[in-house]
Amino acid sequence: MAEPGVTAPAFYALRGGRAADWWTLLHPPYTVWHLSYVVLGAAVAPAVDFTALGYSLLAFFLAVGLAAHALDELQGRPLNTRIGERTLLWVAAVSLVGACALGGLGVFFWGPVNWLLAIAIPLGVVLVVGYNLELFGGRLHTDWSFAWGWGGFPVAVGFVAQSPDMTRVLLGAVVAATLAGVGTSYAQRRLSTPARRLRRRTAEVTGTVTQVDGSVEPLDRATLLAPLEGALRALSWAIPVIAIAMLLARL
Repeated sequence: MAEPGVTAPAFYALRGGRAADWWTLLHPPYTVWHLSYVVLGAAVAPAVDFTALGYSLLAFFLAVGLAAHALDELQGRPLNTRIGERTLLWVAAVSLVGACALGGLGVFFWGPVNWLLAIAIPLGVVLVVGYNLELFGGRLHTDWSFAWGWGGFPVAVGFVAQSPDMTRVLLGAVVAATLAGVGTSYAQRRLSTPARRLRRRTAEVTGTVTQVDGSVEPLDRATLLAPLEGALRALSWAIPVIAIAMLLARL
């Protein structure tokens, strides 16, 4: 008998039509989580240009929220959506082009030429395509590449897009914020990988846990998933709250 609450491919997945498929594809908790890193990076800058931050958030939403997840769904349909392959390809391509165009706007048409941001644009394309299509023999599809690409990179780009005048103290601050993004993204990957395996690849879990007092508890998929997804849910709202607090402190 199927265990209640663990048959969906993700804890946020919905079923019931096109809208549910697109909601599931967007991975809303994770997308908001990783967009928060952009806010965190911008908040480290001495002064926040909210227009530049808005463009940065839109660019990362297109690249991470849409393009990356569309490409990921093309790799074996892990979310079991009914979105057509051609649609997914178009969404990925148009979203990546849009993200690059917004980046180009920040590089050449938003104050002095921002060369660091110019370097970040092609690097971001390589990360999105290489990770989600598992190119280069899967070398970019690892825990650490995810941690740096989906955690550290948006923090750094969010900061660089603000075009701040660099000082030693400011450099230390952005390095610390970037490492915080790397660490929390690494934690996400370490939690989500076994959670996905339990939801998508495990047919059944049987066994028991015997406590030191002799009591016995049954072991099943729901029991194993609870701490993993409980931590992921908590982090998915805690990181955005931290980013908002950082941003409000700049006002």
